[in-house]
Amino acid sequence: MGTSATKLLQEYFGYESFRPGQEETIQHIMNDTNTLAVMPTGSGKSLCFQIPALAKEGTAIIISPLISLMKDQVDALQAMGVAATYINSSLSTSEQNERLHRMRDGAYTFVYVAPERFNSGFFMRTINQMPLSLIAFDEAHCISQWGHDFRPSYRSIVSTLYELYDLPVLVALTATATGEVISDIQQLLQIEANHVVKTGFERDNLSFHVIKGRDKFSYVREFLTKRKQESGIIYTTTRKQTDTLYDRLKGQGFSVEKYHAGLSEIERKDAQNAFIHNEETIMIATNAFGMGIDKSNVRYVLHYAMPMNIESYYQEAGRAGRDGEASDCIMLFAPQDTQLQKFLIEQSELDEAAEQNEYRKLQAMMNYCFTHSCLTNYIIEYFGDTPNSEGCGRCSNCLQQSEKTDMTKEAQMILSCVRRMGERFGAGMTAKVLRGSKDKNLLNYRLQNLTTYGILSNYTEKELTEWIQFLVAEQMLATEEGKYPTLKLNKRSIEILKGERQVWMFTSTIPTTADADFDEKLFTELRALRKETADENNVPPYVLFTDATLKDMCRYYPATKEAMLDIKGIGERKYEQYGELFLQPIQQWLEKHPEIKPRVQIAASRPSSPKRQATRTHPDEPSHIESYKMFQSGKSFKDIAAIRELNERTIEEHIFKAAKEGFPVSWKIFFNDEEEQNVLEQYELLDEKKLRPLKEALPEEYTYSTIKAVLVKNEKM
Repeated sequence: MGTSATKLLQEYFGYESFRPGQEETIQHIMNDTNTLAVMPTGSGKSLCFQIPALAKEGTAIIISPLISLMKDQVDALQAMGVAATYINSSLSTSEQNERLHRMRDGAYTFVYVAPERFNSGFFMRTINQMPLSLIAFDEAHCISQWGHDFRPSYRSIVSTLYELYDLPVLVALTATATGEVISDIQQLLQIEANHVVKTGFERDNLSFHVIKGRDKFSYVREFLTKRKQESGIIYTTTRKQTDTLYDRLKGQGFSVEKYHAGLSEIERKDAQNAFIHNEETIMIATNAFGMGIDKSNVRYVLHYAMPMNIESYYQEAGRAGRDGEASDCIMLFAPQDTQLQKFLIEQSELDEAAEQNEYRKLQAMMNYCFTHSCLTNYIIEYFGDTPNSEGCGRCSNCLQQSEKTDMTKEAQMILSCVRRMGERFGAGMTAKVLRGSKDKNLLNYRLQNLTTYGILSNYTEKELTEWIQFLVAEQMLATEEGKYPTLKLNKRSIEILKGERQVWMFTSTIPTTADADFDEKLFTELRALRKETADENNVPPYVLFTDATLKDMCRYYPATKEAMLDIKGIGERKYEQYGELFLQPIQQWLEKHPEIKPRVQIAASRPSSPKRQATRTHPDEPSHIESYKMFQSGKSFKDIAAIRELNERTIEEHIFKAAKEGFPVSWKIFFNDEEEQNVLEQYELLDEKKLRPLKEALPEEYTYSTIKAVLVKNEKM
């Protein structure tokens, strides 16, 4: 990668180095080779075409499916002093013509347009008369007939583009694409296999949770009460569901907006603007909302019901945590969700092959809701990525904060029943047989004569159905695809029946936020300043600085221009516009709090590198000892994690491991004398010497880190 690209990265975007996949994508584009980038939301896809466009001669045409996406990205580019505009139906005819004339005169580096713009002869004649640096398809899965959000108008652009006299390099970018979608895009845009850049689908700042068996509204109300200072999205399946949930939450004093296709254009626009510009607004919406929404500090996405497929779910859930900060993706599941999605498939008027494909995707979505394996692994495996053998360590299944139960005996009964029923029925009828139901259809098939009839009568049909779905999700039982999938035994089923495989189940818990490692009071002050400044400039707050950037300010307290430029996300261009404005309150804060000793920032940019080995300064030294020595030198867990490209929990475990081996640790960093005494007293009172009951017995402010540190010091773990 040439120094010009790296210099542009630093000057405009404030980062010292590229994230995974960006450099390779940019190199392909700079070499004028058509390129497809498949990267998760928040990984910096836009930068992949923005850097080459800034480096190359001519104007970049960015094709975007949504008006909201255009405006957000244009606002962000203009905030960095880049000449950018958009041309779409929100402008009057005279405004469109004025921008077209200026575009032809070379006034813009970036022009964002909707797919329909290519139907205009005037537009095509205009871009034929000007030098183009590149043409980029944002949300490129929309051009594939196999994509979950296929748009024929988007696909029709391709043939039109090949009519240009001097077609520039083509770039396609998407966050969600299965193998068949990738192949379709390659064929359409003539992209060779070695010019497809895939960085993996995992987002290591997202924690996935599936909640079953809870009253949905009560859960949402409890969740929002705990997360009042944060902004999030709640997705519903129908307009009626949106309206009902909006009215109930509004009536209880929550700051909510709603968005669905049944609202007028003005109502939708006002709701979207309120969500984008306000820090704590909750958006309740159908899937009509969200594509291209660039709000970076969405801290949670909550699905009020199960979506139709994994592709839709991951794209919608992926709107959380675009700034790289820890965020939650929660799905509330109820059995009726499945029936609603089947009804929607029936009403879609698809041909038989396409309908069967949708039922297959729905089954995969159901399996996600019932699996007890790592939820993150399930998603990335679905998209063809290699899962982490140890799990993500963040999702509700990996946390396993409740007791696991041996369900082998019950599983054997279920599988035996499936076999005795001839593998001809689905989960519902199987549950009825196991329960001993007097259902008319069951009696008509004479299933009451089976030896497995009523053998699990002490459980409800709902519980039995969930267990069956769990076995399917864990591939311990197979299904035949279709609207009414029948159950089939497989190799694992036989192993369970023979007693060669055990079956364990867990229950889900409610996600909680992690302890802050930054100055929360200063963060509140800086966030208020950001909001005020953003309102004055009529741009969303995150266009100035993301939450991640503000939090770094509140970790390192930059009091000079040089220190401010070391903060990730602040380049020369951004500093020129907003740097001095934010330096002043930090300097004043340090004057008011002389006890604060600003930490030294180890690296100006700390991009995550998934699936890479830890960085080793001394390869022959045990990994935990290397972390320990860095800790002893005064570096924070966060800095060590950034340098070594590990997560902070791993670094913490390294320190505790070193302590167990006899290396000295300054325990006062973790707890004081009173906290130590309280932890030990409660520990001795417990019958079950485990972390979770100990945490529950202590005051809420006692973190797991504090508790583990006390136990390690006192050789209790």
